[in-house]
Amino acid sequence: MYEERSLPKLDHIYHQLLDAVDVGIHIVDDQGVSVVYNRKMSEIEDMDKIDVLQKNIMDIFMFTGEEESRLMQALRKGDLRKNAKQTYFNYKGQEITTINDTFPLRSEGGDIIGAVEIAKDITRLERLTRENARDKPDARYTFDQIIGKSDAILEVIDNAKRATRTTSSVLITGETGTGKELFAQSIHNGSERSSKPFISQNCAALPDTLIESILFGTVKGAFTGASEHPGLFEQADGGTLLLDEINSLSAPLQAKLLRAIQEKKIRRIGDTKDRPVDVRILATVNEDPLISINKNDLREDLYYRLSVVSIVVPPLRKRKSDLECLVDHFIEKYNYRFQLKVPCVSPGVMELFNEYDWPGNVRELEHMVEGAMNLIQYDEEIDYTHLPPHVRHKFPLYATYSFAPVQAFPPAAEKKPNRTLQSFMEEAERVYIEEILHQCEWNVTQAAKELGVSRQSLQYRLKKYGLKK
Repeated sequence: MYEERSLPKLDHIYHQLLDAVDVGIHIVDDQGVSVVYNRKMSEIEDMDKIDVLQKNIMDIFMFTGEEESRLMQALRKGDLRKNAKQTYFNYKGQEITTINDTFPLRSEGGDIIGAVEIAKDITRLERLTRENARDKPDARYTFDQIIGKSDAILEVIDNAKRATRTTSSVLITGETGTGKELFAQSIHNGSERSSKPFISQNCAALPDTLIESILFGTVKGAFTGASEHPGLFEQADGGTLLLDEINSLSAPLQAKLLRAIQEKKIRRIGDTKDRPVDVRILATVNEDPLISINKNDLREDLYYRLSVVSIVVPPLRKRKSDLECLVDHFIEKYNYRFQLKVPCVSPGVMELFNEYDWPGNVRELEHMVEGAMNLIQYDEEIDYTHLPPHVRHKFPLYATYSFAPVQAFPPAAEKKPNRTLQSFMEEAERVYIEEILHQCEWNVTQAAKELGVSRQSLQYRLKKYGLKK
């Protein structure tokens, strides 16, 4: 009789096979703890197996909740997904994009005992796609790229999304640097005109005589050197025209603009005939439009024509709960651009950011993060010394900032008066983090919230100080 032969060290053979295949394989048990993590998945996510195996995936990958993790959805709800794209972050803050097959693993009785993810890496392809998009002059932003979780910004996003359903004119009001053009581009990309041209013109950038010919076009011989040239209205036909800082136009040009919007016709400079145009107008002003009207910078009739839909983008000082996610976003952006691995800003800098009034709004925050990352030489966090002089002069006390209470310093620290300030601060940081982790029973998400830092920032410090439960 044929006797079934068993292969020796079968587990070892299985692991060799898993590491030989050219797709990532990640398996978790019924608690979400990683039990299988092959070589390809390690390469895709740039993480060592030792950092992943026997750890819960919610502790080593960045998701805002379990619902964002396909593995957890398969585990909790039995969801099965095929060829689904997913973008997420590892604990280093690196963005990962994969095409996944994710499905639950069941026992013979049908109970879910785990989940598996089979992944193909498309991170580089996604980066190339985004780089190509950055090179395009047309609208490239959509609502899901507007960073913020505060009620103030979410309400504005909701109102702007409603404006995508019609072709009515929209007036977007907000201080310089709040992101008015992001909303304009998002409205265009969310509308039925998204496949048509999106053209933007800063009305304050050029003199009226030039702006008029740019907007309405010219015919040959209209003035010395004039050629046959369509204006922005004609170029945007069927699409959207954004007029930035419209209150900087002269009153006569505003009157001509009003006529073009009302009659849906334009006349080129030097021409004798009107040309029909189908253009949706979006306009921005960087101050309260009623103030512009009182100063005679904005015609009242043009204001009422443009403000069929009015959107007011709040300044950063009124949405400071968005600071942390904005900072994380800009750090990620410039890590990629500068080939750095800066993990976060220090707790002291984040507290300073919350105290600062941000006159330049989100644009100022981005430039401050970019400037700080130009000064960093190693993979270190952004601290007080990396901030611009005008901010440091305004907040001199933060130069000696320490977020750990004195009584939390270990006795050993008191016996080493010759330690450097850096080592002293790091020891204080380690002790305080460990104290908060104990208070939170080593719940990393809760501890990060108590410390006032991002989960990514706390994960970095746990690894840096070798803190383990």
